[in-house]
Amino acid sequence: MKNKIIPYNPKLKEYARQLRNNSTLAEVLLWKNIKNRALGAQFHRQVPMLDYIVDFYCHEIQLAIEIDGNSHDFRYFEDINRQNKLEKYGVQFIRFSDSDVKNNIFSVSMTLEEKIKSLKTPLKSPQGDNPRNDVLSQVTKETLLKVHNRIKPYIHKTPVLSSQLINEIAGCNVFFKCENFQKMGAFKMRGAANAILNLPEEERNKGVVTHSSGNFAQALSLAANKIGVEAYIVMPKNAPQVKKNAVKGYKGNIIESESTPIAREQMAEKVKQDTGATFIHPSNDDDVIHGQGTAAIELLEEQPQLDYIFTPVGGGGLIAGTALVARYFSNKCKVIGGEPKNADDAFRSKQSGKIEYNDEVNTIADGLRTFLGDRNFPIIMNDVERIILVEEKEIIDAMKLVWERMKIIIEPSSAVAFAALLKEKEQFKNKDVGIIISGGNVDVTNLPF
Repeated sequence: MKNKIIPYNPKLKEYARQLRNNSTLAEVLLWKNIKNRALGAQFHRQVPMLDYIVDFYCHEIQLAIEIDGNSHDFRYFEDINRQNKLEKYGVQFIRFSDSDVKNNIFSVSMTLEEKIKSLKTPLKSPQGDNPRNDVLSQVTKETLLKVHNRIKPYIHKTPVLSSQLINEIAGCNVFFKCENFQKMGAFKMRGAANAILNLPEEERNKGVVTHSSGNFAQALSLAANKIGVEAYIVMPKNAPQVKKNAVKGYKGNIIESESTPIAREQMAEKVKQDTGATFIHPSNDDDVIHGQGTAAIELLEEQPQLDYIFTPVGGGGLIAGTALVARYFSNKCKVIGGEPKNADDAFRSKQSGKIEYNDEVNTIADGLRTFLGDRNFPIIMNDVERIILVEEKEIIDAMKLVWERMKIIIEPSSAVAFAALLKEKEQFKNKDVGIIISGGNVDVTNLPF
């Protein structure tokens, strides 16, 4: 799950479903009002949070709405205790009485709208808050070439592989850019190295910090180690030990936190304050985005005739970097994203024109459970052709096909891009298609096939 204060608890989810099916009149009225008014925030109904179910919740601004009707007035003090627990995680509450909603919905709506206006601000990033045009105008072909040359001593130039049998199955010419052969096993080494190298020496000497439990934790640790910089990695306490061991192996300093996004961010901020280290976001950072795009530079250098490049979509760094490269290094290549249907926030964001979120995520592609940010989203909106959703079985089948036919190890997140091509292969018949295999860090003791 993206937001760990909304745990995946089958019993709690079932209880929330029951409450939703037995909503009070006030809850129904408020829900209809929320859905019909352009409040600038998207709420979800009957959301399990820790051991508590709130009536309505908006992840983007972390605002919960509670309706205290007669049906559970006797639980008010218990509710308050649970509310206090959630407020420690940064959740804000607004409460309406049952009669307020039923008798004065206009006043309730105005109160809610004012609360949203007071909370809603653009997503923060290490770059600050910049409008869409600024994000797009800051990049040139020369910028990306400088990035490519800057990181070359610290990365592998990974191979581009193909298979005649896969070409026949896909109905097109497929070229796999194998970032599973990258240092630390994933493309994220590129962005991590560029982000560190682009820091002023004074900042670099104080170290870097990030929060991650996956590939970026390893990438920043290894890149920092190679460059001679201290890396502080905030990881949730429940992160797999194998990932913690990998970070330690790359000399990263692990600081554990609770598993919620807010807790991780707060701990990273504390480390930043204590050490003077520079925070580097895993995907929503200009230098990271530009670094990730260098995989596509190498791919187009080798296969300049490509009509399309497919990438998986998670936090948005890889696809945004790839899209920038396609814009400047090809006069015809289009970029397409593959995304799990069970984690379709980028697909919905592309449709709505604003960053969307998932209340829960249940996909085998664990590297794609994150969401877009304000630095990569404008690029995706402007330069990504489309995003194709794939089912879990389609991801597994694509992964298995690459393992069997290409004889290489790829992780489920990598298979999503190939699965997207296979799902709509008639649209790409006889075309030249590049696919960025994003990584190969997979638990071989727990394969899905």
